[in-house]
Amino acid sequence: MSQLPFFYIPDDASGQEITLGEDTSRHVIQVLRMKTGEQLNLTDGQGQLITASITFEHKKHCKVVVVNRSNEPEVQPRTSIAISLLKNPSRFEWFLEKATEIGVREIIPLLTSRTEKEKFRADRMQTICISAMLQSRQCWLPVLYQPLSLDQVIHEASQPLKFIAHCEDRPRERLWQQDRSQDMLLLIGPEGDFTTAEIDQALDAGFIPVTLGNTRLRTETAGISGALQLSLR
Repeated sequence: MSQLPFFYIPDDASGQEITLGEDTSRHVIQVLRMKTGEQLNLTDGQGQLITASITFEHKKHCKVVVVNRSNEPEVQPRTSIAISLLKNPSRFEWFLEKATEIGVREIIPLLTSRTEKEKFRADRMQTICISAMLQSRQCWLPVLYQPLSLDQVIHEASQPLKFIAHCEDRPRERLWQQDRSQDMLLLIGPEGDFTTAEIDQALDAGFIPVTLGNTRLRTETAGISGALQLSLR
């Protein structure tokens, strides 16, 4: 992918001419001071990569014409992380940013019995994911769910490979040694870990108990460690 300026277009971009949103137009025209004829890259976050040329300079509704359109293949298999919300939202936001950069395809904010839930600011969280996607120059935006209960995630999980990372002193397998050839879901608990009953519930539903390493990790660090281990090819 060329190093042209890169922007997200959430609306329909199927036409030959595209009108950029107000925020993107302002950045293109006022911040970058781009001119008619200059090129930029656009993505819809669903794999589409568009190279376009500016045809009308306007700080609120800049217009571009498509020069080239292609589709970036989605990385397979897909990695999903269900991770407990955190009392400190900045730590959860840090996880979102890094997980997006790594290429996690689904992020599920998890509600457990020990989750210290703060208000979930969906718009802000989505903006963080978009920024991380663009910064890492990807064309696939992770699916960010509304917070779901652990019970719901366990019973609705459709991934062939399902893991739960916990810290209890009972048999666990090393995550990085597991089969990673199919779509995967990893559960990450809150500070204080999952309860024994929650772990048993996941195991009864076919989740494999795993360890992420020899040290005890904070929730957001565990999420990133798990994402990295699952992304190994």
